[in-house]
Amino acid sequence: MERSALLSLYYQALQASEHSYSPYSHFPVGAAVLTEDGTIFTGANIENRSYGLSNCAERTAIFSAVSAGYKKICAIAIATPAAKYPVGPCGACRQVISEFASGNTPVFFGNTAESSVETTVSKLYPYDSLHELANIGD
Repeated sequence: MERSALLSLYYQALQASEHSYSPYSHFPVGAAVLTEDGTIFTGANIENRSYGLSNCAERTAIFSAVSAGYKKICAIAIATPAAKYPVGPCGACRQVISEFASGNTPVFFGNTAESSVETTVSKLYPYDSLHELANIGD
């Protein structure tokens, strides 16, 4: 995927971060996922005073896509504008991303577009049993 397309997806994630509900951490996050037909779903982190009931932006965006009938993600971008450096997805989000994306799916994240990381699901989550099991016999 071309960097310009990933940047466009990142800017949609950045815009989604404006809808974050983060009164406890003051750490807005936005995510945007691209589906096979070009549809983009966005999401923001939504906190709750009982932190375990909070939801990350990545999962919000992916769950929105799946709820609309999309089961495959072709790219994901994550924006963390309040951070001082690029912050990658948490472990729970990596697990959910890997459920709906292949190992070579682009993952783009950053606090700014200029200070960003471009990687793949496999590099972000190198020992993902779901993808390893799919490659048995290769």
